[in-house]
Amino acid sequence: MEIATVVKANGGCEADRRRRLRRLRCSVKDYAWGKIGSDSLVYRVYAANSDQPIDSTRPYAELWMGTHESGPSYLEDDDADGGVTLRSWIAENPEALGDRVLEKWGCDLPFLFKVLSVGRALSIQSHPDKVLAKKLHKAHPNLYKDDNHKPEMALAYTQFEALCGFIPLQELKSVIRAIPEIEELVGSEEANQVFCISEHDEEKVKSAVRTIFTLLMSAGPDTTKQIVSKLKHRLHMESQERHLTDKERLVLKLEKQYPDDIGVISAFFFNYVKLNPGEALYLGANEPHAYLFGECIEVMATSDNVVRAGLTSKPLDIQTLCSMLSYKLGFPEILKGSRIRPYITRYLPPFEEFEVDLCDLPCGASTVFPSVPGPSLLLVLQGEGRMSTDASADEISMGDVLFVPADTEIHLKSSSDLKLYRAGINSRFLDSP
Repeated sequence: MEIATVVKANGGCEADRRRRLRRLRCSVKDYAWGKIGSDSLVYRVYAANSDQPIDSTRPYAELWMGTHESGPSYLEDDDADGGVTLRSWIAENPEALGDRVLEKWGCDLPFLFKVLSVGRALSIQSHPDKVLAKKLHKAHPNLYKDDNHKPEMALAYTQFEALCGFIPLQELKSVIRAIPEIEELVGSEEANQVFCISEHDEEKVKSAVRTIFTLLMSAGPDTTKQIVSKLKHRLHMESQERHLTDKERLVLKLEKQYPDDIGVISAFFFNYVKLNPGEALYLGANEPHAYLFGECIEVMATSDNVVRAGLTSKPLDIQTLCSMLSYKLGFPEILKGSRIRPYITRYLPPFEEFEVDLCDLPCGASTVFPSVPGPSLLLVLQGEGRMSTDASADEISMGDVLFVPADTEIHLKSSSDLKLYRAGINSRFLDSP
């Protein structure tokens, strides 16, 4: 009886050990478009999260939280856990994902969580659907690192600017009238197609936009250099006689960042989106976009597949991008979040892999994240507090990142104004029969 009691107690301790919150050390990316040193939110979070010396002269573009092999997270040094990746720990403790997640996605975290600090424009890009991702990964595994799709959502931390999706047809007609350099690049017959179609004829609209955009993006380097120079000169001259539009000013800014790049002119085709802090933008497969400036929290399916076509020095795959796009026209949906309980706002995109909760907890206040049958990652971006479950209690502060196993209720109390983000499995998927 005494031996059985000891075994049971040891088993209970082991179960509690597996179910407690796991602190993570995370990976950082120093892409050239990132903000430099302490100007970067990524730098500040990484400096608080890391136990390594930090070089304040480098750009800090992205902090990765999750299991992707290109930027893995590690469990903090704790007994035998030092140097263990989150992915390998999950492989040994698959129950931490919950049954539904295991059945759907296997023994891995299906989402990747990031912080982005954008100092200058990212590439004009799109992410493939699952079918195309498998083809690209098989054909070019050095460029396309995995075979997964990459729907994503960006939640603005500061004001955040992006190009996203094709502008509506009426606006496109106005652009082609106002920007003669586009007609010069693609030809008058092709450019004038848009004036002969109605927005109600969706297939003809898509076909015309696909033709014009593909011709534009396929222009040779000498022609592109000449046309971009002409556009730049014209806009500088006209700025002395009129106020340039926001899009025209943006184009001149992009030209300074990426001279002689076809992406400068293609920016006229996309919606110019300005998110206020707390607003979110989501992107499905095959939608063109380019983040321009600001800082955001980003979550996506676990993938690093990017097809690029401009505003970058990285390898381009223009024909793949032009052929894969959906060519849907119109302004993207902006999510403002829904209050699900005091102090907690949820952002729920139409993708099974993820959602994000934002917790703004005033000093001295308390709240609860109810248990859900899937895993979560928690990121603290401001303040201090205490986080407790039935298996552990942790003091938390800016820069802390924690993995939360499935079926774990979290009690949170702040000791100063606390801002915390939770990425988890989309609750519509978890709540579905």
